[in-house]
Amino acid sequence: MIVVTGATGNVGRSLVAALAAAGERATAVSRGIAPVDLPSGAVHVRADLAEPRALRPALDGAEALFLHDGGTGGHGLDARAVLAAAAEAGVGRVVLLSSQGVVTRPESPSHGGVMRAIEDAVRASGLAWTVLRPGGFASNAYAWAESVRAERTVAAPFADVGIPVVDPADIAEVAAVALRKDEHTGRVYELTGPALVTPRQQAAAIGAALGEAVRFVELTRAEAYARMAAFMPEPVVETTLAVLGEPNAGEVRLSPDIEGVLGRPPRAFAEWARRNVEAFR
Repeated sequence: MIVVTGATGNVGRSLVAALAAAGERATAVSRGIAPVDLPSGAVHVRADLAEPRALRPALDGAEALFLHDGGTGGHGLDARAVLAAAAEAGVGRVVLLSSQGVVTRPESPSHGGVMRAIEDAVRASGLAWTVLRPGGFASNAYAWAESVRAERTVAAPFADVGIPVVDPADIAEVAAVALRKDEHTGRVYELTGPALVTPRQQAAAIGAALGEAVRFVELTRAEAYARMAAFMPEPVVETTLAVLGEPNAGEVRLSPDIEGVLGRPPRAFAEWARRNVEAFR
């Protein structure tokens, strides 16, 4: 049995489905309600990673753990306590969803520092481990869903600056393999999409999936900052804008790791848009 934390997120939902398709029993852990599309054979346990003791019932009898911070950026996660509870329950393997920022933005507490400490805890846990470091997610485009539905408009800064956003389903498939196979122990995988894609190109791909034109409006950096600061801490906004507007060499690198693990190229953003088009209708 494999325990999946963050099971209602974009990666977690896909991972539970991928494990079920591979014939594995999965326990989907989330702080809130069960995933609406929980596959047959999977069970849901409500638990908060900020309270590792509450996680213990989900860990009993598990062979492996997918560790995800639940979208908090690692803040509030006592990784050492969670990993200790996993070891006490007999879990032998952990796959951590970390961040590319550990190596591309090590000076940033929000993008590098916190996740580096969690990676260190995983390495020191005594469990067999694999670390996944994705870059930007294709699913970040869900932030445009309301404006696309209402006005067929995408507004974003840095219209023609591209980064290789990764499909969360690809992350999940790599995780499903690493959770089940010994040869991925001790490996760190950087996960990116197959090509650089700009915000303008993403808007066009969403429009193509809809079969309707989607207008792109370029925001100034100041306009984007004001919008993001409404729901992000200032240091996170600053680093996020730096990644989107002035990506460094590591952030535009196309990694071979998805193809190396899965034997196929990563999915393009346009494929993600077609598969998730209902969110934009």
